[in-house]
Amino acid sequence: MWLINVDTLELEFHYQEGIKYAILSHVWGAEEVSFQEWKALCCNDIDVSAVLQKSGYHKILECCDQAKRDRFQFAWVDTCCIDKSSSAELSEAINSMFRWYGDSKACYVYLADVPPGTAISDPAFRASRWFTRGWTLQELLAPNNLGFFDADWNYLSDKSGNLHLLANITSIPPNCLNGNAGHTSVADRLSWASSRETTRPEDMAYCLLGILDVNMPLLYGEGGTKAFFRLQEEIIKTTDDETILSWGYKSAVGYAMSQVLASSPKAFARTEGTSIDIIRFAASAPFQMTNQGLQITLDVFEISSNVVTSTDATEGQQCGLSGWRPIFTDSGRQPGRIWQLREQ
Repeated sequence: MWLINVDTLELEFHYQEGIKYAILSHVWGAEEVSFQEWKALCCNDIDVSAVLQKSGYHKILECCDQAKRDRFQFAWVDTCCIDKSSSAELSEAINSMFRWYGDSKACYVYLADVPPGTAISDPAFRASRWFTRGWTLQELLAPNNLGFFDADWNYLSDKSGNLHLLANITSIPPNCLNGNAGHTSVADRLSWASSRETTRPEDMAYCLLGILDVNMPLLYGEGGTKAFFRLQEEIIKTTDDETILSWGYKSAVGYAMSQVLASSPKAFARTEGTSIDIIRFAASAPFQMTNQGLQITLDVFEISSNVVTSTDATEGQQCGLSGWRPIFTDSGRQPGRIWQLREQ
């Protein structure tokens, strides 16, 4: 990965792991500095006056200055540390980005739309665009040491001390914000992105690769729906979590409920404060995508109010689930799994 040496401001490429670096999280603006511009700037190969006037240039300098104060030798900024003219390098970076944020020793969240003097409890903090962007979801989840800064780079607070406030803003449970996101269901993780947006439609799928722990090639131009289909197919290859099929609870006009896979993370939107759990009564049966669609074995359960009774349960056995709302069922001729939408 390319890293900025905070003393020389030159880009250095590092293969080995274990390098201590700080990393920037931010919302892109109209005046960002590219990889080529930064390289040329450091080599005095271009007229620097135009680059020096860019707000993105000053953002990088502030990030490097903060890293120096925190005694880090290197900093990583996505605008100038990825050669986006190389499709191979861009693909590698996007497939590695969740890990890069997780491996950083400090993550600086720069909130350009939060005025100086704002407290973290103020509405202006909650209203920041940073909480609405697709890419910043992984940047919130992956780092252990994350701090928020206002428009003038004044420190506001950290993530670890404000888990309940951030959970209220993002609808992500505090324990998932604190490093346990990988232990929750696929449907829950996809629901966290349901209200977020990206500039390029394909990025709505690509920004979720690390959160779902999958890798796939980037095909800009394929469209958002195809990219999200491919993402779900890759998830199915690597997990037996059937909650990937539990979408559409708050479906909007335009979503085809007859299709197996969702067209967008928006299809996973749910009522605030709920999550998907699976109650397992038997080993999970494998399922897979084929050239004819989804291959899966499903059981039918009789549902009455808040009590779920398996029609295939052993004689006299009933699965009473008071306080749970049954959503879906599946698997085998033995009592299988019941998907539940529960209050957190």
